[in-house]
Amino acid sequence: MTADGAAPAEVPEPMYTAVEDWLAGYFLPMFRRPLGGEFRWCGQWWQHGEAISRLTALWHAWEVLRLQPGTGIATWYRDHLDHQLPILMGPRGPFCQCSETAHREPRQPVAEPAPEDWWDTSRDEYLADEDDYLTDPGAFRS
Repeated sequence: MTADGAAPAEVPEPMYTAVEDWLAGYFLPMFRRPLGGEFRWCGQWWQHGEAISRLTALWHAWEVLRLQPGTGIATWYRDHLDHQLPILMGPRGPFCQCSETAHREPRQPVAEPAPEDWWDTSRDEYLADEDDYLTDPGAFRS
């Protein structure tokens, strides 16, 4: 019972318990595309951190919106899938160097450290006091 005497709302169980289950049980069978050219896929999709992140975001949103009456799934298509799918499977997405049968490890860009005196740290006092940032958002501009 809640504080007002009502029974607590039941939280529905997810349909899938892991992103891999959702991928194999829903995503791949539902969203088939001709691979090569415009659409890319890697059979070792789990080797791509960006793909895991995007697929997990899609799955979590799907689990919530599938339960919404009326336009829940339409909202998921519009706000989530229609944005993520062309990035995920696109020619410049996380699978751009792979094929369905061949994984190629993506090359991580090099990020050299800046010289020691490169950053203006005189404004770091704003980091310690969030109120200053809220009253003077220009304080972080260089």
